[in-house]
Amino acid sequence: MCDTPQTSSSSGIVTPSMVEPAGFKVYKPPESTRGYPLGELPDSYFAPTAVDLKAAQNALTGRTQALVNAPLQLRATREALEKAKRDRWPNTTIRIRFSDQTQLEKVFLSSDKIRSVYAFVRSSLRDDVKPIKFVLYQAPPKRDLKVSDPKVRDLTLAELQLAPSSVLLLRFEDDALNRSDVPAPLLSTVAAQATELPKPLTSTSEETVVTPKPESTGSSEKKKIPRWFKAGLKHILEK
Repeated sequence: MCDTPQTSSSSGIVTPSMVEPAGFKVYKPPESTRGYPLGELPDSYFAPTAVDLKAAQNALTGRTQALVNAPLQLRATREALEKAKRDRWPNTTIRIRFSDQTQLEKVFLSSDKIRSVYAFVRSSLRDDVKPIKFVLYQAPPKRDLKVSDPKVRDLTLAELQLAPSSVLLLRFEDDALNRSDVPAPLLSTVAAQATELPKPLTSTSEETVVTPKPESTGSSEKKKIPRWFKAGLKHILEK
């Protein structure tokens, strides 16, 4: 079931939030995908590879080990470790990728919960789309981040392993909005701020500056002999 947090009005009727988002970035779909329907992703796309399974297993092992060792740690030690994590990654950058490859980006506190991300996305949608439920997820491997899941809603973004940055995909309950040839249903004020997706930085090789050697004149200068050497040589020859 898809999850979308909602707010209650003074009349008691649950309605989508009407507050427009702030402090965000919008990126247009890459040039290579514009005008070309991408088609629906097959189920095989979400099938984890051997590398994905190994990474997931390592992450699971790490979390399990942390839970096993947690009772053995002093409270002060646990608090120190948590503080170290917060100090290292106080913020988490989340990018929401729509079916047409439009991306919506915002920086959250790493201590925020996933409901903050849902609220931001919902506030960015057109008014006619706000009531439609949606779910945020990661892939591959596929991992739904539902607000209704207590294992998700009660954890911070850092505890969900989303810090320092993550890309989340969005799936609407209405499949018509999940087509790759349907533009992201964003507010006009939000879509108007869309810019080109930054290209990855490429390292440029530095030119090596070669210092030219002085040209040879072809004539060798006579080496000067110190006076003390001349005097010593003359003394030896006179003997």
